[in-house]
Amino acid sequence: MATPHKGHSGPMSTTWKLSAPKKSRARKTLEGMFETCGIQINGSQPWDIRVFNDDFYARVLQQGSLGFGESYMGGWWDTAALEELIYRLLKARIDQRVHSWPDLITYVATVLFNRQARARAFVVGERHYDIGNDLYERMLDPRMIYTCGYWENAATLEEAQRAKLDLVFRKLDLKPGQRVLDVGCGWGGALEYAAREYSVEGVGITISREQADYARNKCAGLPIEIRLEDYRETRGDFDHIYSIGMFEHVGPKNYRAYMRAMRRCLRPGGRFLLHTIGANRQSAHPGTDPWIEKYIFPNSKLPTKAQIGDALDGLFDVIGEQAIGSHYVPTLRAWRANFEQHWPELKKTRDDIFYRMWEFYLQSSAASFRTENNDVWQILLTAA
Repeated sequence: MATPHKGHSGPMSTTWKLSAPKKSRARKTLEGMFETCGIQINGSQPWDIRVFNDDFYARVLQQGSLGFGESYMGGWWDTAALEELIYRLLKARIDQRVHSWPDLITYVATVLFNRQARARAFVVGERHYDIGNDLYERMLDPRMIYTCGYWENAATLEEAQRAKLDLVFRKLDLKPGQRVLDVGCGWGGALEYAAREYSVEGVGITISREQADYARNKCAGLPIEIRLEDYRETRGDFDHIYSIGMFEHVGPKNYRAYMRAMRRCLRPGGRFLLHTIGANRQSAHPGTDPWIEKYIFPNSKLPTKAQIGDALDGLFDVIGEQAIGSHYVPTLRAWRANFEQHWPELKKTRDDIFYRMWEFYLQSSAASFRTENNDVWQILLTAA
């Protein structure tokens, strides 16, 4: 609002001074939360938020993480250091302080319904893994391994993924001629590597049609069968089983059924290696984060150690365990670098909203692993 005051040219002369726009209550609330993380609105630090739409503040308070992610996709705000910004928010547990209707809806659905039931098993394949092999070919390593790499002695993404596969196969103690089951085989890269380097034969299962077709072509001529099927349908006898980055889609109501299926398929004396992202602390979202649920991984849920332990009880014994979650940060950064490098090609069939969505996904995931809210566990099992 403009307010008059007297100038210096006489009693009838006035000048006008513009007062600053009044800040909304929502903005004041968010500013207070951000300040505890060293984040400023329209500040000069790389991780500060530049807000372009004043509806941003109320939307975040009303919709929580869903509103935060969607408003970024829509260009309502930006930052020069997205990963660092989200890392600071998660480290200060701001997500624990902002709850919304989407949070409640997700929680109720998780408690009341089996969101990963057999009838819904293929949803995540259709909505995430089937969105275009061209995207994953350009973002991932040449084998198209879409899980955490192992960077202990690796300098490149390809080296890190090969090292991860060797880590898994050494733990299984693969021998020539053995038969293995790959649960959630992706685009077939792990099975192809196992067949070529360890002289095994195997079966891979996936709930993605695009992955299944791609994997069959990749593994043509090798003693490998690729099946488009849910783990509950899988039958066969296998010397060893491994599952790399698939258990996140199983859901708590199905953990026991999953372990029974693995036990059914494993020959006496065989080993089963479970590689999964897990939750180190209780999430603010008892289901899945609403933004991740809507845009990235529908019907997903990270397990806890206690949940895995209950599912294993009486079926498997744990003979080894390793946490490698810190290795996901360089993996995600490498994926992001590849994605950005190839965006000029990818944008021919995708818009800017997709670009900002994928950037938010990759950078928020890296931030989460930096806070150690999430981890990656490799759990080696034998039949009880």
